[in-house]
Amino acid sequence: MWVKGELYDDFASVRQFARNSLDRDQQPFLFDRIEWLERVETYTPPGTNLLAGRARAENCDAWLFLARTARKEAIAYANWYTLAFRPIFTGEADEKIRKGQLIALARRLAPGLNKITLTPVPDDDGTSELLVDAFDRGGWVASKIGCKGNWINRIEGKSFDEFWAERPGEVRSTYSRKLKKFGVETRVLTSFDQDVWDAYTAIYQSSWKGEEGSPEFLGDMARSEGQAGTLRLGLALHEGVPAAAQLWTVENGHAIIHKLAYREDKAETSAGSILSHDMFRHVIDVDKAAVIDYGTGDDRYKQSWMSERLQLSTITLHNPKSLSGLIGATKQGISGLVSKVRRG
Repeated sequence: MWVKGELYDDFASVRQFARNSLDRDQQPFLFDRIEWLERVETYTPPGTNLLAGRARAENCDAWLFLARTARKEAIAYANWYTLAFRPIFTGEADEKIRKGQLIALARRLAPGLNKITLTPVPDDDGTSELLVDAFDRGGWVASKIGCKGNWINRIEGKSFDEFWAERPGEVRSTYSRKLKKFGVETRVLTSFDQDVWDAYTAIYQSSWKGEEGSPEFLGDMARSEGQAGTLRLGLALHEGVPAAAQLWTVENGHAIIHKLAYREDKAETSAGSILSHDMFRHVIDVDKAAVIDYGTGDDRYKQSWMSERLQLSTITLHNPKSLSGLIGATKQGISGLVSKVRRG
């Protein structure tokens, strides 16, 4: 198999060579699209500049988007809103071709880098194993460590009532009691609304979470997903005052809970839980979501709504052909270094 590898340092070049293969209609996952990556660059650039690797074989591409840092190191081109980072593939290449493409990228990246850190990389779909194996074969020394959990619920055709019956009694009781006592009202929007977004922003700022990481990034994302029809924006009101808000997306049967917050001075109303109830009802009964994804983190409240924990990992790649890479790998106590150096 012949593989061609190239590196790019700007998104204009990426767009030129990717054509439309990284657009929404070609990439099913939000975080694998060039639109998402360009938004990261605009609002929350993770390093000094882009380092995008592309390997082409059998009319299919494999892309790995990295950000250079100051010391011949690179990190995943991601930010705190990126819930999963992985190589991006185009076309219908099989696993053998994809591994060959990543091996070629590993070798292409080696001359200019001592270390690469990738996170958060999914374990459940084989991504972390594929990356570790490919970079190992490409001459790097790879290590993997679990970094956080990703809680999901596979709906599998259940109705919301069936889903709700499976929730802990405490959750169901709280919803019934607080709704009756406080009369919280909810709205679930399927398009962007500036007034509701302003309410979301105000709620987040007055919540226990404090300042949002990048309100501009999130607002741009919400508008874009609203235009695409994938946005689900929830708002709960108590006595006419916005008390809780949530930002979801639903696409290709996959619902993602990106952000949620409630006002501290409205905590007694459980407006957030009441809003969650109605958001789940909408995406299950109306959108017919097959999977609901509560994002990253092992917060206890997520376990009340979800049924399965997936592992996300951090992959650290050291280049033993450089002194810095060799020292870094040695400090981590990774076995097989001698054979790696001799193999090179």
